[in-house]
Parts: sequence; C-alpha cells; structure tokens
Amino acid sequence: MTAIREPAVAGLFYPGDRDILAADIDGMMAGQAWNGPAPKALIVPHAGYPYSGSTAAAAFASIRDHAHDITRVVLLGPAHRVPFRGIAAPSAEMFATPLGAVALDRGAINRLTELPQVVEMDVAHEGEHGLEVQLPILQRLLGAFELVPLVVGDYEPDQVAEVLRLLWGGAETLVLISSDLSHYLDYDTAVARDQATSAHIERLELESVGFGDACGRNPINGLLAVARERGMRVETLAYCNSGDTAGDKRRVVGYGAYAVHDAST
Repeated sequence: MTAIREPAVAGLFYPGDRDILAADIDGMMAGQAWNGPAPKALIVPHAGYPYSGSTAAAAFASIRDHAHDITRVVLLGPAHRVPFRGIAAPSAEMFATPLGAVALDRGAINRLTELPQVVEMDVAHEGEHGLEVQLPILQRLLGAFELVPLVVGDYEPDQVAEVLRLLWGGAETLVLISSDLSHYLDYDTAVARDQATSAHIERLELESVGFGDACGRNPINGLLAVARERGMRVETLAYCNSGDTAGDKRRVVGYGAYAVHDAST
C-alpha cells in the first residue's frame, strides 16, 4: 500500500463530492441530541448513508460535544472481501476521504504488529468499506485525530480483546466497532433476531452473538469481553433496518447503534 490509502467507496456508499458529503453528514446529524457523558466505545453500522446513516448518527451524536477530548480513534470492523485468520493492520501513513486525509497512529500500529494475531495486510484494507464509511463522519465531528484502523478476520474474542486492552487509553481514545446486524432476512424475522442480538449485546453476552447475528461479531465480541471485565454497561441508542430506510422489506439488513459506558456514568 502507498503512504496514503485512497478512498475505495466514495461515490458509492457516501457522496464523493467534498461539499455534498459535508452537507450530507450535517443533515444526518442535525436531528440528533445527546445530554450525557461521552461513551468509551461505540458500535455503529456501516452500510451506505441512505440506508444506515440515521442509525449511525444516533451513536455519533454521543461524542459530538466531547470532540475536543478525542484525539485518537481505534476503529475495528469485519473483513468483507478477503477471508483470513487474524487482525489486519495497514502499512499506510494516512487514510483519505473526500474531506481530506486522516493520519494513522503508526507508533500504536507498530506495537500491535508485535502480537501474533496482528499482521500487516494491505489487501484486507484496499477495498474494505466497513472502516471507510465511518471516517468522513469522524472527520466532520472531530476535526483532527489519529486513527488505528484494523480489519478483523476469523479470530476469537480474547485475541481481539488483547488488542483493545493495549489501545484502551483514556478519554483521548474512542473505540469504534463497525458492524451491521442480520443480513437478508424478511422484515419481521430480522427485527426479532436483531432485538435478541441487541439484548445479548446489552447484557455483554458475547457467547450468544454469533454467525448471522452481526457481520462484525468478532470485533463486537472482543469489545464485549473487555466491557465485561471492566464492569461496563451497554446502551442501545437506535435501531432500524434497510426496509425502514431505502430497501425492500423482503430481504433486509439490520442496523444497530450502541454506546459502551463506564459503570460510573
């Protein structure tokens, strides 16, 4: 990979024009409100903005008023295009979107590659949309920040949790998991399944979030493992599916937004 990973899905999952993209994000965020403390971690969907943008915005609203505190985002999502075992880090120095380039925290990434489960694998990042779609929203809300982007392949929750523990940090670090929920069920079946998945996530029941419940189950379950050991709580912020927004109700994809809080907040 070159020093800059160029956007792969601009113009497909979100607008490719800088001004239109900024206005689109501002429009998604306009109706969102949050009065509580900033969560430590978020789980947000990653479909095209017309499909899941409103649900993602409900999660991102929770950090909008705390943007001055956040200087690093640890972003994990599933592998959609390249099957592999492990956790893939990029070699790039920056990830670009139509809104500009985000600098990577190369020091943190280099430390991670000393772990056996983390490998430098640019091919896992090249066409991957799950991480990329989050970046323009983060840029619009946070301004300048450093990024640790990781694509999670087939791996156990405790191995993902080990990575998160090393990167956890304090208020300066936001942990962001990118994942949709169920895929291509009929509307009513999807709602029932996604409600059950949301309940498991809220109760930190990582053993119960499995294949078919969420494409990002591996990074989700790694986060839930850390949240459980730290005595944290999870709040469901929003839910919809593609049948509610821009899709056919006969085959829908579920979208959930969740905030992970310290127990004291």
